[in-house]
Amino acid sequence: MALYVQKYGGTSVGSVERIQQVADKVKKFRQQGHDIVVVVSAMSGETNRLIGMANEMQEKPSPREMDVLVSTGEQVTIALLCMALTARDCPARSYTGGQVKIQTDSSYTKARIQNIDVDNMRSDLDRGRVVVVAGFQGVDDAGNITTLGRGGSDTTGVALAAALKADECQIYTDVDGVYTTDPRIVARARKLKAVTYEEMLELASVGSKVLQTRSVGLAMKEGVRVQVLSSFVDDSAPDADSIPGTMIVTDAELENSQVERQLITGIAHDKNEAKITLTRVPDRPGAVANIFTPLADANINVDMIIQNVGRDKGETDVTFTCPQADLARCTDILENRRDAIGYNRLIPDTKVAKISVVGVGMKSHAGVASTMFSSLADRKINIQAISTSEIKVSVLIDEDETELAVRVLHTAYGLDAE
Repeated sequence: MALYVQKYGGTSVGSVERIQQVADKVKKFRQQGHDIVVVVSAMSGETNRLIGMANEMQEKPSPREMDVLVSTGEQVTIALLCMALTARDCPARSYTGGQVKIQTDSSYTKARIQNIDVDNMRSDLDRGRVVVVAGFQGVDDAGNITTLGRGGSDTTGVALAAALKADECQIYTDVDGVYTTDPRIVARARKLKAVTYEEMLELASVGSKVLQTRSVGLAMKEGVRVQVLSSFVDDSAPDADSIPGTMIVTDAELENSQVERQLITGIAHDKNEAKITLTRVPDRPGAVANIFTPLADANINVDMIIQNVGRDKGETDVTFTCPQADLARCTDILENRRDAIGYNRLIPDTKVAKISVVGVGMKSHAGVASTMFSSLADRKINIQAISTSEIKVSVLIDEDETELAVRVLHTAYGLDAE
């Protein structure tokens, strides 16, 4: 039979009743003869509660201590799920990230997995046990607890599937698949039967909340078969392969399938961006490196970058975006290096949103960007910045116009359901 790694998110394990429902689902797979490794998140709201307590103690808590604190959320879930499984005569054993030996670097709050020891898990699977692993966490070489960043349980699931050479990684969440856009904004959004790794990677990186970016990149690199499913599907539903979720597949698999290819696969939005403008930066070689090298050293991801044409005085303005969560650190670093960079003013702006259209089809079709720009212009939506990749066009707009922009573009690209 098959080996499945199943990941259940915070809403799927958000209460004792829901944990019991997960236990029933896992037991059903075991009764079918499958080996199961379960990766769980903290119960919904728990991580935010822990972060709130930390902020009451200290304005800027130590990243190391934050990892020690927030990793406790998943430990509660793995213990409760094991108890629920054992009560159903389904042997199970829980593991924290450290007990599995998920080895990471020492970048607290956003660590990267370096190695996974699968011996303990293999031993338990051979004895007929369900292995329940705390997602989102690991340990560094010194034995310090580390976490993988928000959504890190997805990465844990995919990494374990790769290390164990599992047949499939099933991501159970509160939605029943990947949609053309957020169905809460566009009622006529359509569920996709399949998307390519490339498309899912772009969608995840520009605000789609279904999967974490790093998990998709890892799945693509390691060739892990990923399926997005709802944990709230009734017990009478068919087996995983026939449940109408969304499969993440290679480009070749999609070409060979019966799924009709769309020019645009989906439209994503992200309100968690912040814009920073540095005015009157010296227009000389090395000036931009002086800005972005210290940010890279601090592990801050920068997205859109605009450098204006230099002025007569040998000066220019540089605008870029970063995650809102990193804005305070970003401004601190730049203000401390003001003399070295030589800028005049630093202007932060958090009232922005990034809207992106994604689709492999745009590799071979012209006019995707012009449709986006003209559709937004017709609704008087101003574009503050633009960035592109081979299969994505992103624009930065005013946060208040996010929902309108998503609806306009969804219709403009013919994605509305019939």
